Amino acid sequence: MEAVLQKQRVSRRKKAVKAAIIAVAVLLAISAVLFGVANAYIERSLPQIEGSLPVAGLAETVTVVRDDHGVPHIYAKNEHDLYMAQGYVTAQDRLFQMDLSRRQASGELSEVIGEKAVDRDKYFRTLGLRRAAKLSQDVYSQEAKDILQWYADGVNAFISEAKAKGALPIEFALLGYEPKEWTPLDSLTIGKYMAYDLGGHWEGQAFRYYLLNRFPKEKAYDLFPNEEKQGPLIIPSIGEGKVDVEKSFAKAVIPPEFNGSNNWVVSGEKSASGKPLLADDPHLSLAAPAIWYQTHLKGPSVNVSGVIFAGIPGIILGHNDSVAWGVTNTGPDVQDLYIEKRNPDQPNQFLYMGKWEEARIIDEPIAVKGKETIPHQVTITRHGPVISEFAEDSGKDTVFSLKWTALEPSRELEAVLRMNKAKNWNEFETALEDFHTPTQNFVFAAQDGTIAYKANGKIPIRKKGDSLLPVPGWTDEYEWTGYIPYDQLPKTVNPKQGFISSANYKVTDDSYPYHISNVWAQPYRQMRIQEVLQEKEKLTVEDMQKLQMDQANLQAEEFVPVFLEQVKKEALTDKEKEVLAVLEPWNFADDKDMAAPLVFHTWMRQVANVLFKEQIPDSMNDLFEGKRQIVDDLIRRAHAGKPGPWIQEKGGLSKVLHTSLQDAIAEIEAAQGTNSDKWKWGAAHQMSFLHPLSSVTGLNYLFNWAKPIPAGGSVVTVQAAAYNQKTGLINHGASWRFVVDTNDLTKAYHVVGPGQSGHVKSPWYNDQFRAWVEGVYHATSLVEADGKGHVLTLQPK
Repeated sequence: MEAVLQKQRVSRRKKAVKAAIIAVAVLLAISAVLFGVANAYIERSLPQIEGSLPVAGLAETVTVVRDDHGVPHIYAKNEHDLYMAQGYVTAQDRLFQMDLSRRQASGELSEVIGEKAVDRDKYFRTLGLRRAAKLSQDVYSQEAKDILQWYADGVNAFISEAKAKGALPIEFALLGYEPKEWTPLDSLTIGKYMAYDLGGHWEGQAFRYYLLNRFPKEKAYDLFPNEEKQGPLIIPSIGEGKVDVEKSFAKAVIPPEFNGSNNWVVSGEKSASGKPLLADDPHLSLAAPAIWYQTHLKGPSVNVSGVIFAGIPGIILGHNDSVAWGVTNTGPDVQDLYIEKRNPDQPNQFLYMGKWEEARIIDEPIAVKGKETIPHQVTITRHGPVISEFAEDSGKDTVFSLKWTALEPSRELEAVLRMNKAKNWNEFETALEDFHTPTQNFVFAAQDGTIAYKANGKIPIRKKGDSLLPVPGWTDEYEWTGYIPYDQLPKTVNPKQGFISSANYKVTDDSYPYHISNVWAQPYRQMRIQEVLQEKEKLTVEDMQKLQMDQANLQAEEFVPVFLEQVKKEALTDKEKEVLAVLEPWNFADDKDMAAPLVFHTWMRQVANVLFKEQIPDSMNDLFEGKRQIVDDLIRRAHAGKPGPWIQEKGGLSKVLHTSLQDAIAEIEAAQGTNSDKWKWGAAHQMSFLHPLSSVTGLNYLFNWAKPIPAGGSVVTVQAAAYNQKTGLINHGASWRFVVDTNDLTKAYHVVGPGQSGHVKSPWYNDQFRAWVEGVYHATSLVEADGKGHVLTLQPK
């Protein structure tokens, strides 16, 4: 009987196993079918890059040749077709990014994303980038307006085609909407967003105001920019009314403080070719797709190659067959917070020169996906929008309004289109007259041998005050009286030293008669660039590329000896001595395979935590302008025997360094274990270009399927690579690397990480991912492609 039962049990097990196998096989088959269907659906939206396409609106045939890296070379017989084709081709590769960009800048994300974007939309509606773009549109020349319209026509031709074929990018299906028609105003609004992204220092004014209202004066002043520590400060008396900075700006969208760049230009006397060399690498947020779209435009009156923001016509950075140019952010004080006194009986009135003035009230209703439209009003005083109440109506009698050059009409695209055609420095500088915001450090090189630099843009002249703190808005004492005259902006042409460089550091000495800024980037990138350019007599393209990937950390070279000297005054454990031994032989290169950069950067960050974390809330960190520079200065002064109150309160410099060392060791051990021989900077510092939808669970496998790659460099090296300490992922750095020798302006060398295309199935979606990490450049030619590459002919329809 037992044998029979056993046989039955075995039989049942076999049947169960067989059924399980069948079930698994069925599931795998279904999964394969679903994967195939999904894959086919996604691939359906891949753009056509070969053959012939009819495009309504074209006057003549346009040839588009995509090279080995997906860079489109657009050849047209007239300007109408050239810019229309640029709009069409850019939309082929980047339509979702373009749509998201215009929505973000316009404050229209909630319409497609939902409630979680409402605060962001309120902020951008309050700033009014789209309103400023509309003012700008009205002052453009007819020629520029035509180009904007032609570009929009090209974008719309692609949108119509993609809708008709059911071939919109997959992101639109995932979010459940279709893009609306593109307009010239959309392009100009994206341009205004870049002015926002490159800042103007209002957040620093708000933070210093917070310090003065939160801490004793000596302690507040200790965190002011170094140059202002000894001078008298204008602290306006505002009676009992105070703005709650922490509450007012908790939901403000603050651009990364490290938006900056490197650029330099070398004269023919210092180059191996005998002609000038130019290098540029703008530092912006890093994501997929890239912020830049590389393009070559060839028409009857223009032959230009370089990069542009997806959604804007022309080429903003690059070269033509005569000249090359690049930029870094000057970072001047072009924003002022005004303290406005509101009429308690009439909330739309504000005091000015003893009288109540009526503010403009603008309705900005915010459509929210799946919800009712949210009413939102923007209050605009004579100085600008009231930004301290964008998240809620606090009902306070005192508010902050923002005056900012970017909210005024400006004609940057006019400048870009003329730069594209410039043949020499005089023509290029003339074009710059229309480039008002953001103020940029332009470097220039020409085949005729000229090298030049200009800090170009509108920089305010103030009747009183220096943009260090918010100023009274109820009096005319602090008004702007104009701008630094164009012919007096910082400039140099063909300097004797044979090179010019800028890396967001101070651009003039103290003899310059106008105020530019209170806060500059840390000096280490600029110091290293100049060090390298000075030490070699003859420089090559390869030298320029190598310098862009340079990992020398001059901050560590300055502070590691200080740290070692000071911390050894404390009683150290064997483990602490072991970790210090990691730093002692370091060559100060932020190499991904070394432990020393990991120890240094973690230690330096923990110094700031020890000093500030208990007293300055995390919500204020985004407003804490110049935090890194301030920490550097606090350490320097303390080491020189002049510690400020923040270090004194923590027991002195050696105690601060010891405590922060202990915290750094604990942090590293939690992540990488206790064996310091196995610690690596690259394990905590990795590159991964994240797609905006990859934060949605599951979609990361679709959009970010490539594994993160360990990378060297840091926020203070020429190879700029700032990272998120929580995730260990690099999120900010060289958004484009560019090197050109003007001896041969038919080509230049580029890296656009992670790649040209925004389509996840494109071979150019992340083909430059590893190239970005390793510094592998591709050459892009101005010479006719002769049918090489992927040839697409756009035909009149």
